Amino acid sequence: MIRQKRKITKQRGTRTNGGGVVKNRRGYGNKGGRGNAGAGKQHWTRTVLTNKNYFGKHGFKRPQKMIKKVNPVNVSYLSDQAENLLNDGLATKDGDSIVIDVTELGYDKVLAKGSVDKKLVVKSPKFSASAITKIEEAGGEAVEL
Repeated sequence: MIRQKRKITKQRGTRTNGGGVVKNRRGYGNKGGRGNAGAGKQHWTRTVLTNKNYFGKHGFKRPQKMIKKVNPVNVSYLSDQAENLLNDGLATKDGDSIVIDVTELGYDKVLAKGSVDKKLVVKSPKFSASAITKIEEAGGEAVEL
């Protein structure tokens, strides 16, 4: 087995094993502090070798007012809930198609998970490209607001 540290065989019978006075190795003062203490001072070499980016600011944080949260809905949900939305008055019937305004439901983007089995006219501010194709394949229409 390879040793991590050198085995000290000398001074094993002595009281302090070459550490000077007994109180020299007592407490954390002789080690330069606990944990990461002295990272910018006496333990600077260790800081540079192990964690170069310990000090200073790094990266860029986008302003919160620039981040817009998207609340999406899937076409499968719209297809499944179309009849319920009609009964609740959140959707309207236009000929043989059902008109759903997604913004009235609290959503602002339509995604393409699932399948569409009804003729839907979906109104939304945003659509994914595959959601538009699925709605149009079912005979419906995707209207961007």
